[in-house]
Amino acid sequence: MLQPGDTAPPFTLTDQNNEEHSLESLLRRGPLVLYFYPADFTPGCTAQACAMRDRRADLEAAGATVVGVSAQSGSTHDKFESRFKLGFTLLSDPGRAVAKQYGAVGLGGVLPLRVTYLLDPDGTVADAVRADLAIGKHAAFADRVLERLRGTQSATT
Repeated sequence: MLQPGDTAPPFTLTDQNNEEHSLESLLRRGPLVLYFYPADFTPGCTAQACAMRDRRADLEAAGATVVGVSAQSGSTHDKFESRFKLGFTLLSDPGRAVAKQYGAVGLGGVLPLRVTYLLDPDGTVADAVRADLAIGKHAAFADRVLERLRGTQSATT
């Protein structure tokens, strides 16, 4: 898993609408909440996605973008996003090459892990959490990110 202060590896992946997104293009919008999850439609992953959905508007108001990454296809991501009205980008990482670079796979690169990062606009890891079964830790992480970003906004105004 990447640690605060590490530089996030560059990538280009396709989303649920078959549009390409690079790390560079995502970071142009500001801070990025980038979360890796095992699979669409599983109970834990659905809970994690919905926790991010429930915080998305506040995170975006604070300047952050939320993006999820898993190995499923764009069409599966499209169904998942539509069913749960997520409102954010889901990227397809077939073969989990990007997840491996971000330390979001275990057991010899086979088992997907649940990892969430806050990336600063310069591509530096600002914060990170790994919690494979404790979905609430990812929701708490998003809340912590929100507090951090609101604090940054207050300091600059």
